[in-house]
Amino acid sequence: MRTVLRRPDFRLLFGALLASMAAESILLLALAIWVKDLTGSDGLAGATIFAIIAPMMLAPLVGWVVDRYRRRPFFVAANLGTAMLLTPLFAVRDRADVWIIYVVAALYGLSYLTLSATLSGLIRQLVPSELLADANGALQTVRQGLRLGGPLAGAALYAAVGGWLLATLAMVGFVTAAAVVGLLRVAEAEPAAATLRWPAELGAGLRHLAGEPALRRALLGYGLGSLVMGFSESLIFAYVDQGLDRDAAFVGVLVTVQGVGGLVGGLLSPAVVRRIGEVGALAAGVTFFGPAALALAWPDLRLGVLALLLAGVSLPLTMVGLATLIQRRTPPRLLGRVAAASEALVSGPQACSIGAGALLVGVFDYRLLFVLVGVVTTAAGAWLWRGRRLSPPPGTPAGVPSPRRPHPAEHLTPDATRL
Repeated sequence: MRTVLRRPDFRLLFGALLASMAAESILLLALAIWVKDLTGSDGLAGATIFAIIAPMMLAPLVGWVVDRYRRRPFFVAANLGTAMLLTPLFAVRDRADVWIIYVVAALYGLSYLTLSATLSGLIRQLVPSELLADANGALQTVRQGLRLGGPLAGAALYAAVGGWLLATLAMVGFVTAAAVVGLLRVAEAEPAAATLRWPAELGAGLRHLAGEPALRRALLGYGLGSLVMGFSESLIFAYVDQGLDRDAAFVGVLVTVQGVGGLVGGLLSPAVVRRIGEVGALAAGVTFFGPAALALAWPDLRLGVLALLLAGVSLPLTMVGLATLIQRRTPPRLLGRVAAASEALVSGPQACSIGAGALLVGVFDYRLLFVLVGVVTTAAGAWLWRGRRLSPPPGTPAGVPSPRRPHPAEHLTPDATRL
């Protein structure tokens, strides 16, 4: 990871993303708290998160737009646009203005998808193929670090100064990111003109994902795991309340423990990709979620801490493995569409599972649901592991099986995702 950070161009991008990710981390929870403050409704506050996720259905269109422009100027414009779309928040005064927060949340979700798709292509242009895992690992380490304190800082700032000043701080973060990326000097050719009719152009990213064996297996396996991973967002509250007999505020302590695991996972992920390949790293991340969930079926705080550390390690491994695989296996002209489509294919099942988990926890014992999560994610991870040779470690000739290595659970410290 230190090698990629020695590159002046990546250091500049890294600094820009630090500003934008800080803005993002303080903003998301604060929007939901703002709605709760204005309405007193937990359901309406939760709908804010749904509003952010809903634009994922526009992924093919977003990716097509991203692929029609050069990455650096488009990334600058998208950050400036994100700052501008927050300005309606200054008009929010009372309950009657809650719709403004929802509109901003939906537009922010669209912006997040756009920035993610553009960033994938920009990293590909700045960083040599052999350093892509290091670049993605560095960014995931920062993202996981911000998860430790960013949302709590946003909530504290909202309580202290209100939503308007919080929106101003977030706008400053996005404008700073645009200004820093504007200093980058990247040799970019104009994107090639479209050669197919627009429906075919919109679907080109999905066709590439379906036709490339490693990407197809990665998204099918991760998608299967995502169908139950989101249950944990609701199950963790039942675990704290019914299992540990503690106040709901104790969830914050466990989320912090998970964030520590996320930092470890971000630091480890480039080495894991180099050792077992992108699909192998993704398989390790999904598999780690299994024993973490199974451990939480037994209400014991010591086991719970270990499980959440394991869950924290899981997420960066999956994200770095998938992002690096997409960047290495996708032609540059399709990268925006493929990145946007993969984001939607992963986030869609996760969003559905969050909602399903909230319903199921009121019907079934949370321990049974944790066992279900553990079994499904372990099975999904094992299926991914069987396909690890589809993306051999860097330096292994294509088509030549890499030497047999132990399963990642045999040599990596246990830890995994938000449970």
